[in-house]
Amino acid sequence: MAVGITQTMAAATTTVPPCLKSTFKETPSLNNFDKLVQALKDALGPSSGLTSDDVDVDHLARLMQDYRSDEVEWSRFAFGDASRGYTRNLVDEGNGKSNLLILVWSPGKGSPIHDHGNAHCLMKILQGNLTETRYAFPDSTSSSSASSEPEPMQVISEKVYRENEVAYMADELGVHRVWNQDPDNFAISLHLYTPPNVAKGGCNIFNPETGKKSHVPKCGYYTAYGKRLNE
Repeated sequence: MAVGITQTMAAATTTVPPCLKSTFKETPSLNNFDKLVQALKDALGPSSGLTSDDVDVDHLARLMQDYRSDEVEWSRFAFGDASRGYTRNLVDEGNGKSNLLILVWSPGKGSPIHDHGNAHCLMKILQGNLTETRYAFPDSTSSSSASSEPEPMQVISEKVYRENEVAYMADELGVHRVWNQDPDNFAISLHLYTPPNVAKGGCNIFNPETGKKSHVPKCGYYTAYGKRLNE
């Protein structure tokens, strides 16, 4: 239940020292997750994101890889809702041209097949396991032609990512779906998107049987900086 995960996270935060409950700017004492957030922000700097010449994608991936997940450190951002496939919880907006989110995946649920709105994504597993299935982009010419028969989307690969592993995804690599196979437990992941196109302009989702796409105009946040947002 959504209440269950909220209660679990709240219980975890009671062990956090009081200084860590302040905003990042108010305390010089940062836990390792806070340091990761700051390191990613510093690495991105004033650039436009992962497509900029002065950004090293491998360096960003190493920063995420080197962080060892600790629930006490990130639990204040992790809010789940079992009635949804997953929730998007904003952690940081970086340089204004990226965003860092914690996604909480409900037991046995996941995302539809989707693109990333010409953005790039690094994903780190914080808790549990997530299965990623990648597909080739459907042929837009044949899928839009009245004379052509709809065809199922082509699976490129499928992989299970486990706690502390990191994955990279971009539209030139195809489209994908991510889901939590565990029927009983939530899974949690950290995502760096740059630029934050999906949050601003939405994304496309795809029918796996026909390849037909539909535009989702807005992919908002369930929480921001640890506080529930009105929808």
